[in-house]
Amino acid sequence: MRTVSGPVRDLSGAVFKAACPDCRRSIELAAGAIRLAIGGSRRTTFYSFTCPDCGASVRKPAGERIVQLLTGGGVRALRLHSRV
Repeated sequence: MRTVSGPVRDLSGAVFKAACPDCRRSIELAAGAIRLAIGGSRRTTFYSFTCPDCGASVRKPAGERIVQLLTGGGVRALRLHSRV
């Protein structure tokens, strides 16, 4: 099940549609409400947000396509560095 779709443009900026696994509601989030972490592996690349309806902290994996959609819509990415 795909939980993030591409940005929907409006006058205030990009808005992303997502689903909360706790309350099972479909929600809309501004780019500033989403945190994106890009790590060295699929396991350490994810996006997270707080559900505006129920307050749950949500963390979901982000593949290449999701990373492209989020960054293209203005979500800032935190690049995680691995220790060598």
